[in-house]
Amino acid sequence: MTDAPGWENILNDSETILWQGRPDPAFTITGGQIAQALFGVAFAGFALFWMLMASRGPSGFWMFGLIHFSVGIAITLHALAWPTYRRRHTWYTLTNERAFVATALPFKGKSLNSYPILPDTPLRLADGQPGSVWFAQEHRRTKNGSRRVDIGFERLHDARDVLKMMTEIQRDQDARA
Repeated sequence: MTDAPGWENILNDSETILWQGRPDPAFTITGGQIAQALFGVAFAGFALFWMLMASRGPSGFWMFGLIHFSVGIAITLHALAWPTYRRRHTWYTLTNERAFVATALPFKGKSLNSYPILPDTPLRLADGQPGSVWFAQEHRRTKNGSRRVDIGFERLHDARDVLKMMTEIQRDQDARA
């Protein structure tokens, strides 16, 4: 077992830390984020238009549009800022047996998820600078069913090196079996 502070009672006796890192904290924007932000802008824009038209009527009826306007702004800000904020509060650890993803987010608190690296674990490199290494998937519920979400170490400057370590872990486990 490793003598790394903070990992007591988390790692198995045979487990050692091989690598630790963090995602690139730079602000980036994807096509999905743009689409979500545009929806938020349209939602807020319609609410603003409705408030302007309603302000011509009696008393403060227009104020009912404030909640919709606020929701549209929130959707836009969430789409643009949340992924970067989440990455800035994420840490990665790779051991000779598992990959760990730790986060410390407001309202959700701290979480530590582990994913075993087995000989049949599908590893995928999203090459680039920075790149990502994907090693798991989960299905998350949506109001219309579910969607698949890739899990891995995202936006790493040393993604190829991390992938190489992970394939070596798989080879070592395959040789032991």
